[in-house]
Amino acid sequence: MLCTFDNGRIAAALAPVCGLSPGELARRIQGSDLPRAYEAGEIPSPVFLAGISALCGCAFEESFFVRAFSDIFTPIPGTWQLVRELEGRVRLGLLSNTNPWHFEHGIRATPIFPLFEAVTLSFEVGALKPDRRIFEDILAKLDLPPEACAFVDDIPAFVEGARRLGMHGIPFTGPEALRTALRGLGLEA
Repeated sequence: MLCTFDNGRIAAALAPVCGLSPGELARRIQGSDLPRAYEAGEIPSPVFLAGISALCGCAFEESFFVRAFSDIFTPIPGTWQLVRELEGRVRLGLLSNTNPWHFEHGIRATPIFPLFEAVTLSFEVGALKPDRRIFEDILAKLDLPPEACAFVDDIPAFVEGARRLGMHGIPFTGPEALRTALRGLGLEA
C-alpha cells in the first residue's frame, strides 16, 4: 500500500466534458467490465479508451483522458518511509492489480518505484489478485519461497490469497500497524 486512490476523481474530471453527472459517469464505468478487463490485460489501452468513450457518449481525447484517469493517487508518506528504510535490508517486490496507464503515469512515476527489485503487474501477468498466478509471478521474480515473503494489502481476500500460497499475509490498516506486523516477523525498519 504505497498510495490511496480515489476513482471518484476520474468521474469528477470527465463529467463536465461529457455532460453527465459524476455519479452517473461513475455508475456507467463501474457497472461495466472495462476496468477489470483492462487491469487483467485482456484489452489494450485504445480499446479501453474507446469503450469508456462509448459508455459516456463522448469521444475523449487520449492525453486529456489519461491525465484525468491517472490523477487518482495520493501517497502514503509513512509507507514510503518504511520502504526507504527496508530497501537494501530485504528484497522488495511490488505486486499490483493495475493497468498500463495507471502503471506508467502513477506507479512508475513515484520516487520510490526504483527501490523495488521485482515488479509484478496484473495486466502483464493476465491475472488479478487473489489469483495464485500473480503471487507465483512475484515469487519467481524474487526467487524466494512463499514462507520467506510478506504480502501487504488492504483487501482481506487478497491477503488470504497470499496466505493460501504460504506467504505471510499482512492486512494493511496504516503504516504504524504495518511496522508492528513486520517487527512481529523479525523485521525492524
